[in-house]
Amino acid sequence: MRIMKNLADIPVTIREWRLKHLNEHQLTILLSLTVGLLSGLAAILLKNAIHLANHYLTHDFSSYGQSYQYLAYPFIGILVTTLFVKYVVKDDIGHGVSKILFAISNKKSIIKVHNTFTSMIASVITIGFGGSVGAEAPVVLTGSSIGSNIARMFRLNYRMMTLMVGCGAAGAIAGIFKAPLAGLLFAIEVLMLDLTMSSLIPLLISAVTSATLTFFFMGQGYHFTFKLAESFDIKNVPWYILLGVFCGFISLLFTRGSMYIEGKFHKIRNPLMKVLIGGGILGILVFLFPSLWGEGYFSIDAILNERSAEILKNSIFVGLQDNHVLFLVIIAVILVMKVVASAVTTGAGGIGGIFAPTLFMGGMAGFLLAQLLLFGNISVPARNFALVGMAGAMAGVMHAPMTAIFLIAEITGGFSLFVPLMITSAVSYLTIMPFEQHSIYHIRLAQRGELITHDKDKAILTLLKLRNVIETDLQTVSVDANLGELVKVISKSKRNIFPVVDKNNRFEGIVLLDDIREIMFNNEMYDKTFVTDVMTMPPTTVSKDERMESVMKKFHETRAWNLPVLEDGKYIGFISKATIFNAYRNVLVHFSE
Repeated sequence: MRIMKNLADIPVTIREWRLKHLNEHQLTILLSLTVGLLSGLAAILLKNAIHLANHYLTHDFSSYGQSYQYLAYPFIGILVTTLFVKYVVKDDIGHGVSKILFAISNKKSIIKVHNTFTSMIASVITIGFGGSVGAEAPVVLTGSSIGSNIARMFRLNYRMMTLMVGCGAAGAIAGIFKAPLAGLLFAIEVLMLDLTMSSLIPLLISAVTSATLTFFFMGQGYHFTFKLAESFDIKNVPWYILLGVFCGFISLLFTRGSMYIEGKFHKIRNPLMKVLIGGGILGILVFLFPSLWGEGYFSIDAILNERSAEILKNSIFVGLQDNHVLFLVIIAVILVMKVVASAVTTGAGGIGGIFAPTLFMGGMAGFLLAQLLLFGNISVPARNFALVGMAGAMAGVMHAPMTAIFLIAEITGGFSLFVPLMITSAVSYLTIMPFEQHSIYHIRLAQRGELITHDKDKAILTLLKLRNVIETDLQTVSVDANLGELVKVISKSKRNIFPVVDKNNRFEGIVLLDDIREIMFNNEMYDKTFVTDVMTMPPTTVSKDERMESVMKKFHETRAWNLPVLEDGKYIGFISKATIFNAYRNVLVHFSE
């Protein structure tokens, strides 16, 4: 007991030391450095754990024979992950980036402590056994959870907690890819952090710290080995534009396909049935196309280093790479099946992200288009197209073109291809936008009106919760009351609106003081006039669970200043423009501090 008490006193001691020795600026720098170190360490541990698991399970597979273990391993991985999540974690830890966005908009940037390690463990099991997803979202959730909980330890305000969440995400991306600029831009573009220039410094510190730690432990090499053989040629600009359009539609396929398949799995209520169906489908797909195993980075590396035949390694299609047409057909099938494999993995209960599948599909799409152009006697550098296609797919799926450009340049060392990276990323983003206004991370939150965006007005309305601004001090009056009884209620109230309810508290209408001012002192009318004679209906009502953006739209359309709030037809209270504006002003000061 004494040991537990001493441990509980540690945060208090740290806070007391901080108040004596550090101002807010110094604390921010110190915490961003700490978060960067811890998120970088998490990225290193996760990456190495997945690599060791993959190596242990597949190192003895023959390159030219059927490896039937592919049929079983993914199923085992999803099953173990499901059991771990259900009986150990006892919480939903899937879709890590969406979890972070929800925490920012609805949980005051508070992320549960267990997220600092549970998503990592679950993703190692899933991906290590061949789950066709990436490790990036789990480690981003880990990094953000580290930032959130360190901020909670110091009892920082919402703005600072959100900044530390961003620092954790930036550090995680920078660490797992050795790409500090991409980590910084990810926090701004994907997490939608609306930050001042001074807030960028902590993000940069976390990203650089994490990337430096990764370089120290894992060497100076890039994520993919790539040497530029053919530099950018201006005559290829039209084909990079075409690649951008192609990647835009590939991104749409991935987004819509993933949402559809996951939606189907969500309707399956039996967890065991999910595992059986998902694990079975994934096992078959990985057996037929081993390049769908795990993150799939080995296939991208093979393309970038002119070893595209290795895409069929361990496959039943080994040897068909010499038939150019059949080989391209198989590549196209793999491209489509990656959508299925990725969605099935997460839908069945596996834990992982869409970073790796997106990069895989972009690289395959770029390589495929370059090969198809050869049929028209158009020669373009296939390796460059694969590289640029990775950025195009990421820009489309994540709606984050700047992150895509710098990530691909940083993880491959392909900085000489900045112009085609920018062209393809921009075109891909513009191509998907008419079809999907939000990225795959943001769609569900946007549908529920819970998405923080760079639009400060909308961001603040998202942070405002209706339940916090409902006024309950209005005196209600019975629908059966007469004028005399109404006057008694008015005499006890300081308001000029009186909700009318029945005996079950169901809302019937309102009485406005201005409407009865001329008769309220006429004693002769007290017993002859009833509430039903003088009450009116408001122009509209508000539901207790309604989004604030919708509430403000109702105020704008009706020009009302007060509206009743109901729950299942029963009166709860009133909401007024004045109260909302006061709350808005308070949040704005807090949000922009």
